Amino acid sequence: MGAQQREYRQRSRSVQSTKKITRAMELIAASRVVKARQRVAETTPYANAITRAVSAVASYSDVDHPLTTERETVRRAGVLIITSDRGLAGAYAGNVLKRSEQLRELLVDDEGKEFVPYLSGRKAEGYYKFRGRSFEQSWSGFSDAPTFEVAKEIATRLTEDFVAGSENGGVDELHIVSTRFVSMVTQEVHVVRLLPLEVVEDDSPATEEDIYPLYEFEPDGGEVLDALLPKYVTSRIWNALLQASASELAARQRAMKSATDNAEELIKTYTRLANQARQAEITQEISEIVGGASALADAK
Repeated sequence: MGAQQREYRQRSRSVQSTKKITRAMELIAASRVVKARQRVAETTPYANAITRAVSAVASYSDVDHPLTTERETVRRAGVLIITSDRGLAGAYAGNVLKRSEQLRELLVDDEGKEFVPYLSGRKAEGYYKFRGRSFEQSWSGFSDAPTFEVAKEIATRLTEDFVAGSENGGVDELHIVSTRFVSMVTQEVHVVRLLPLEVVEDDSPATEEDIYPLYEFEPDGGEVLDALLPKYVTSRIWNALLQASASELAARQRAMKSATDNAEELIKTYTRLANQARQAEITQEISEIVGGASALADAK
């Protein structure tokens, strides 16, 4: 076997090994995304319902609650950036980080606020550490399978910092930058303001009566908000983590399928080149044999 043919064969075997890895990752992502989509479908109605309920209570009770009252001066804006722990998911994490940079420019340059990041996922941690930027706190190790306990931990920290306010080292408003799962093909990066409370539009059609149903408060609106608002913050973060998880798995399945398809094409290319090299060697050998035979015949 010639050197050129041997090189093509080695490259083909190397690509074949890579193809096995990408194919396995594609199948793993495909199996996990089914459960992730189911969890999103189960939690989204509750998150939307509690958002409507809290919006209604805040609108009709006329209570100045710390989590619903706009600050006179907003100095520090907290932003929870939800990315992934691992790569190999196409532009999933990059799109979130790019959108967070756009929000950073809006808050800092246009509105004169201090940008206070809270990070979820090792990709966000690596992005900030590589650039030497500081962040308040980070959580990682769960991006493709988040738990409610983690969501509650994040919600507790964000709520405490918001209640403390910028005067005590906290923040005056909170935003979330994450990816919303629309379908296996479409995942959209979006920004939502979590606190102070504002009406968050959801994907389901709803009338004004649906968004603001009539409630009777007992004992009063303030105590109702005290009970509901922590659940609201936790449910929104929990749903955002689940949406991001499903989006990450869908993006990874799509990226790994593309990588597998490219590997197959590369294997075909190397196989064809190896065959061409072999044919060239055979042609050369035949030419040498014919030439030798002709030389012997001429000598006689």
